[in-house]
Amino acid sequence: MDSPVGPLALVMSNAGLMRLEFHRKKNIPDDKFTWVEDDSRTTPVRREMEQYFAGSRREFSIPLDLRGTDFQLSCWRQLLKIPYGETRTYADIARAIRSPKAFRAVGMANHDNPVAIIVPCHRVLASSGGLCGYGGGLDIKQKLLELEGARTLSL
Repeated sequence: MDSPVGPLALVMSNAGLMRLEFHRKKNIPDDKFTWVEDDSRTTPVRREMEQYFAGSRREFSIPLDLRGTDFQLSCWRQLLKIPYGETRTYADIARAIRSPKAFRAVGMANHDNPVAIIVPCHRVLASSGGLCGYGGGLDIKQKLLELEGARTLSL
């Protein structure tokens, strides 16, 4: 899918959206799955993403099929609770999942987030309030936060 932040790769399972990634990543399909290109399956995701980029969607209704460790899933569920236009720090997320010293592990879970933008790891900042780490690049993280009207320290 084309987007204002570049091409996005969308991967659906029968249960929901499994991956939304910046296309510049070179992903090798997992041999455990059969891959079929089907634009009709991704139409709802593309529609909601277009609305998000147009500024008319603040919450997503797409069913997700998140797969990860229990720790990763707890982090990603916490990310889903961050409201549009707001930010949290890695330490905030660590405290919210009752692992206050695990802020570095939270950072790694964010790094492994398979559903960019919709599971909003771009809303997580360094303790200083500045931008740090983002799979799509800090320039895209900044653009997404600006789109949402979130206040951050500039690059």
